[in-house]
Amino acid sequence: MSGIQARLRLTRPDFTLDIYLELPGRGVTALFGPSGCGKTSCLRALAGLERAQGSVRVNGELWQDNASGHWLPTHRRALGYVFQEASLFAHLNVRRNMEYGLRRQPPARRRVSLEQAVELLGLGALLTRMPHTLSGGERQRVAIARALATSPRVLLMDEPLAALDAARKAEVMPYLERLQRSLDIPVLYVSHSPDEVARLASHLVLLQAGRVTAQGPTAELMARLDLPLAHGDAAAALVQGRVAAHDVHDHLLTVAIQGGQLQLITHRPRMVGESVRLRVLARDVSLARTHAGDSSILNLLPARITQLADDEPGQVLVALDAAGTTLLARITRRSCQNLALAVGDAVFAQVKGVALMD
Repeated sequence: MSGIQARLRLTRPDFTLDIYLELPGRGVTALFGPSGCGKTSCLRALAGLERAQGSVRVNGELWQDNASGHWLPTHRRALGYVFQEASLFAHLNVRRNMEYGLRRQPPARRRVSLEQAVELLGLGALLTRMPHTLSGGERQRVAIARALATSPRVLLMDEPLAALDAARKAEVMPYLERLQRSLDIPVLYVSHSPDEVARLASHLVLLQAGRVTAQGPTAELMARLDLPLAHGDAAAALVQGRVAAHDVHDHLLTVAIQGGQLQLITHRPRMVGESVRLRVLARDVSLARTHAGDSSILNLLPARITQLADDEPGQVLVALDAAGTTLLARITRRSCQNLALAVGDAVFAQVKGVALMD
């Protein structure tokens, strides 16, 4: 059986983790929730660093089963673990730090070569450098490569960007996206950042007070108005598409999506046909009853209202179906009343090209 199945219960004097997980066998699954909800405890229990009760199976391999008394200690679980801090060996250069991870697996069981890890994380120019000469982002990339060099059956990442400033996060994020596209193993990624979740995760687990409140495809959960991720300033919809055109002169990207297209500003080179994931913030979507042909807004999509929900004081969150593409819009209650909006109404969703995030 592929994927990760885990039923775990961990009891402390002031906290209880009680979860059931059924996760895909590849791609990035984000464990998301507020501080103290149990994200790191869940990761540590899966790794065997916390002796939780229950069972853990990873891509068909049984790691733990209390009913039968089966228990694999951490060093025998085929996992890679990346912490918030890189924790590199200060006396070893980059290559030797990575070779330390490589030695954890005998040659016959190695599925990720040193060369593959170097290529994925862009470390070719850093191999002879010592850790103290690296930036925070470079150190974290080395830590990820070292974890990959163990040829893990699962890669566990505990807020790997939390210790980095905004510039270093921007440096590391493209490499994490590359891992998401390239790795054929599951990655469990702990985060409390909606932006990281939207950019990296194909599957999502929402945690609250040690319990799973929802789990499933990221795009579906982000758009559910009954879940907290769809509320607040970071509320957004994920839209999958492919590059239809790239106007280099105007830095304008045209992305074909289900039922239409979106145009946005981009400063990254893009190839026609390339897959693109867009994060459309609810605060950047406005609504109109008629098509405004003389507007500066590039994206005007016909849509139908599927749900209305009160949000922050004086605001309404609107879920939309734009010919098969789900969008969210946050508008004032006054605008909702003035337009007399109701579920089932036909509207136009207006999205500024400069507001879209790819």
